[in-house]
Amino acid sequence: MAYEGPGFRRHAAEGQGDPTSFIGLGDHRSGDDSGASGYPQTTAYQVGSGYSASGYQSASYRDATAAEEAGRPVTAAELEAVFDTDRRTGRDRMAVHWVWEALLLLAVGATGFLLWRADPGALRGGALELLLVTAAGFGLLGLAAGLSLRAAAPNLAIGPVAVAAGVYFAQYGDSGVTVTTAVAVVAALVLGAAVGLLVVGFQVPAWAASLGAAAAVVVWLRMQPDRIELAGAYDPAGQAAFLFALVVAMGIFGGLLGTLRGLRRAVGRFRPVGDPAQRRGAAAAGMASGAMMLSMAFAAVAGVLLVAGHQAPIGPGQPVEAASGLTWLTWTVIGFGAALAGGTSAFGRRGGVFGTVLAATGLVLFHRLQAVEGWEIALLATAAVALAGGLVVTRLVEALGGSPDDQEGEAASDGGRWDATASTRAEPATARDTGAAGGGDTWPAGGADSWSSALPARRTPGSTDPWDDDRWSSR
Repeated sequence: MAYEGPGFRRHAAEGQGDPTSFIGLGDHRSGDDSGASGYPQTTAYQVGSGYSASGYQSASYRDATAAEEAGRPVTAAELEAVFDTDRRTGRDRMAVHWVWEALLLLAVGATGFLLWRADPGALRGGALELLLVTAAGFGLLGLAAGLSLRAAAPNLAIGPVAVAAGVYFAQYGDSGVTVTTAVAVVAALVLGAAVGLLVVGFQVPAWAASLGAAAAVVVWLRMQPDRIELAGAYDPAGQAAFLFALVVAMGIFGGLLGTLRGLRRAVGRFRPVGDPAQRRGAAAAGMASGAMMLSMAFAAVAGVLLVAGHQAPIGPGQPVEAASGLTWLTWTVIGFGAALAGGTSAFGRRGGVFGTVLAATGLVLFHRLQAVEGWEIALLATAAVALAGGLVVTRLVEALGGSPDDQEGEAASDGGRWDATASTRAEPATARDTGAAGGGDTWPAGGADSWSSALPARRTPGSTDPWDDDRWSSR
């Protein structure tokens, strides 16, 4: 007797060549779309076979099956993708981001209208230019925080780095804005590389490592004079519209790139899905380090813009408080408040397109509105409210932003998750049946991936015997 099911081979006695199919990953090559595969669909087959309890099949599983059909074993990399259910490989729902960003746009428009009614001059001339420069600086802080968040490596040093860049520009701005800014950016990149190396080398939380870097920068700030006159003559007010448009374009372009599933998953690969101390691999390490460095660079440019735009001496009570070191906390909270309120997830990976820029613009408009109205609300308090609201938005994004594939995969992970270790131990059917090559019918040895050796219950009179079905006939 011989079987033609895809999980078995014809015996050598029948003159057939030695097959190369494997038992372990469920093979359904002989089945049609209805699931008829040439053998009974039993519960024993589902265990470790590549199908979850809910019947969910991922694209990664189909890729692994295609590799098996090609006559080669599934590689370790393919197995990693197959069993990658915890990382949610499905496409995120962007609708929640679009809806939230539409609400943000309405809020920003309403705030701008209220500011115009309270003080029409605040949106004209030099006042408007100052608002645009400030919005560009806040937008860069939001992009710096948002990039580090999407890479699951939050950078708490963006505020101190921005303040330090502003102090350096104030001291050496007479050398030229390009040279001074370039030196500040290079120093920020070096600091980001050091923090990134610490994070990925020792697999430690990025917030803790970046907080240590922030403390080191604050120590440097406390060593500076209490009052610093601006040494350079650069005033970005004449380029305010261009600078703001450039920051907006950067935010939108980065957000659109983040909508691509492959890129989004690659950037957010450092996001922990199990043991947070487990290393995420070289690709995740490279992405996290790059995001850390780039966020430092964005923060440095933001500091130069904010200090140059106000054209005031630096010291206590001024835009940058080099002596007290308090403003760095405000700028850090502004960056993370804009990113989180804009729809970037605090857990990494997920984010919108326009949200961060809209949130940063709304912060600037509201701060100006409260000053005109005389409400005396501190900028730090406004940024803290934005950050707290952003945490609520994170919960909504995580709860409503998953794809149907994600939800099915999570539901299946409780009872039908594949066993990667067991599947990699699966042996070729030929190795198990070597002793039967000369004839006879021998079942594979029992194991984690083998078929159940239990025979069906004795049939009652008048019932149909599944072993008499035509599918099991040897033709």
